[in-house]
Amino acid sequence: MLTLILLSFVVTGITAYYNFRTQEEEYNLSRLSRKEMAVQESMRYFLATNDGYMATDSVPILFSDKVCELADVHGLAINFYSLRGELLISSSTTDFDELGFTQQIDYQVMKQLSMGNSRAEMAKDIDHGTYIMAYWYFRDIEGKPIAITNVRYDKKEVDEGELKSFLGQLTQIYVLLFLGASLFAFILSNYITSSLQKIGKRMQNLELGKTNEPLEWDSDDEIGALVKEYNRMMKEVEASASVLAKSERESAWREMAKQVAHEIKNPLTPMKLRVQHLTRSYSGGEGQYQQKLDAFRDSMIEQIDALSNIASEFSNFAKMPKAQNEEVNLHEVISSCLDLFDKTDGIELSYVNQIEDDAVVYADKDQMVRVFNNLVKNAIQAIPASQEGKIHIRLMPKNEDLLIEVCDNGSGIPEDMRSKIFQPNFTTKSTGTGLGLAMVQNIIHQAGGSITFATSENRGTCFKVTLPTYTA
Repeated sequence: MLTLILLSFVVTGITAYYNFRTQEEEYNLSRLSRKEMAVQESMRYFLATNDGYMATDSVPILFSDKVCELADVHGLAINFYSLRGELLISSSTTDFDELGFTQQIDYQVMKQLSMGNSRAEMAKDIDHGTYIMAYWYFRDIEGKPIAITNVRYDKKEVDEGELKSFLGQLTQIYVLLFLGASLFAFILSNYITSSLQKIGKRMQNLELGKTNEPLEWDSDDEIGALVKEYNRMMKEVEASASVLAKSERESAWREMAKQVAHEIKNPLTPMKLRVQHLTRSYSGGEGQYQQKLDAFRDSMIEQIDALSNIASEFSNFAKMPKAQNEEVNLHEVISSCLDLFDKTDGIELSYVNQIEDDAVVYADKDQMVRVFNNLVKNAIQAIPASQEGKIHIRLMPKNEDLLIEVCDNGSGIPEDMRSKIFQPNFTTKSTGTGLGLAMVQNIIHQAGGSITFATSENRGTCFKVTLPTYTA
């Protein structure tokens, strides 16, 4: 809007200046033509009073007074020249010296007149301005040339004062228009942007899975159309999110049910076989029945314990109760974990604490115990039975955080399995639910930390847990 006003101001100013110049040129041509015709008419009238004939030599005598009279009446400088171009008489001879004119007609003018042109013209620019010089033959009643008449016309330039006055008034008008348009544009832009800002804030507060209030707009304008489209899309997104969430829940439950069924089915098969074997032994009257019954009892208890552990693992992962955060000393947690696994056969445990002060974090103590028990247990299980196991735990500072490393010299994690190591239901062992590391990662994230690992096949794995240091 403002650019159009500026452009219109520039175009109007240029057009006005061009029109002034054009009118000035037309005015000069028209004015000169009228004055020439008036001079010629006066000369013909004067010639008619002398029977229509006059000799060239008589021109200075007969027109000595008449030429000054014509010059005063028409505001022109009038000169008469001989047919050879020599000055005969002038209304103002002093102008020749002041303006730098010669008293001989220019050769080009003489040539034009001699070639039959009724009129010749030339312009001359001097310090005082621009002068137009017009020449034609002064003829008698029979059309015979008597002399050459010349009128010198002072060309009027554009009145700079008038032009400046017009442009000044035009500028004032456009300044007012520009200020008015600026105010209007400011109000309009604020109206538009404030409306869009309201819509933007509501969009920022949009939360999937929750009920979102639709936007309201009273006017049926472009913003109203945008609001309607937003409300329609919000309903579609909420419906899609609801369907997606339902689908994900069903998919998760199906996957969990499949895993539970698989884990429970594993111990049920040997249990069934042992029952069948015991039944055949009893009906066949085989000896040592009591011994077989005792073995059957021990096997059933072992398989039932396995089923109980499976149920507990899935229950713990499904529950993941809200953390009861408190100040937890990691040094004490790691020490208690070492006491639990210190007597494991074939495993050498070592622990280095590089923290001078108390290594305190803000987390759930029971969950922290579960994290390090799980990491140490996984490290022990990753070491082949034929190999002397070494597990090294180190607690150290890392900027404003605490870093705990749990490293083993086990078989490592194959490259194709590394991207899945924290996924639920994934395990590299022949037994277990595959929920341990997924649960560990979940607990660490809830405490504001992170867990990564570095591994090398046949050389071992090192899990690195980073937790923020507690500050009051």
